[in-house]
Amino acid sequence: MLYDIRLLLHYDYAAAAGGGRHQVRVLPSTIDGVQRVIAASLSFSPAPNERSDFSDFFGNNVTSIAFRDAHDTLDIRMSARVSVARPEPGLDVSPDLGRLRQELAAVRSLAPASPHHFLAASSHAGIDAAITAFARDSIGNSAAGTAMNLCNRIHRDFTYDDEATTVRTQASDAFQLKRGVCQDFSHIMIAGLRGLGIPAGYVSGFLRTIPPKGKPRLEGADAMHAWVKVWCGRDAGWQEFDPTNGMRASNDHITVGYGRDYSDVAPIVGVLKTTGGQVGDQAVDVIPVVLEKA
Repeated sequence: MLYDIRLLLHYDYAAAAGGGRHQVRVLPSTIDGVQRVIAASLSFSPAPNERSDFSDFFGNNVTSIAFRDAHDTLDIRMSARVSVARPEPGLDVSPDLGRLRQELAAVRSLAPASPHHFLAASSHAGIDAAITAFARDSIGNSAAGTAMNLCNRIHRDFTYDDEATTVRTQASDAFQLKRGVCQDFSHIMIAGLRGLGIPAGYVSGFLRTIPPKGKPRLEGADAMHAWVKVWCGRDAGWQEFDPTNGMRASNDHITVGYGRDYSDVAPIVGVLKTTGGQVGDQAVDVIPVVLEKA
């Protein structure tokens, strides 16, 4: 699938900010065997006094910006054309949990994709006894089967509610509420799998939404999305699951970045020199591109 993606992040400050420094992670990356970025751009209004672009430890695109002049709004605009072609899952060759632990112990690498980085508790996805017990009821004959079972149970048993939680909500709190958004469901799945000894990480990106039959696609109505990557052993490798929708990641999932949880891949983090609060809004368009045949 070929997509044109447009993102606008808009912030209004209650009092003019005298300066600020931020890191922005919204640009998709080219990922071998998954997606290719054909073109991408990122712009800011007002223009920052400093800007640098680099890749973080996990290989995510990061833009660092700094402001020295007073400003009371900030607009971040990203546009990209991305081709997504995920491989079909194929035959489940992942081991059971006992053999998975043996294969994990044999991994000596600490490279960014090493499963060891995604096994311990992290700031948003702490290992919680209640979540581990819930996940234990999802154990199947294989690591991938266990992940799919847990993905489906979260989709079935939890209610999507965009007013129940915030970006600071912990997995344990969302689990008690049985409500939340894609970020919360991903953190619950990550915490549950880690509690079982299965390495799991957070994926940020975009999801193409399909309007109801007969209804037009609303401009700006798509959204950033989150799902889960799971290490399913030496042969099966990393596989991705979307607990919000009870499915494996598909060609409608466009990846921005990978991390241990949301804190590693938040769209924007930083500091402001101001005395007031701020209000943010976002608009996203994920538009399938149909190329005309010659």
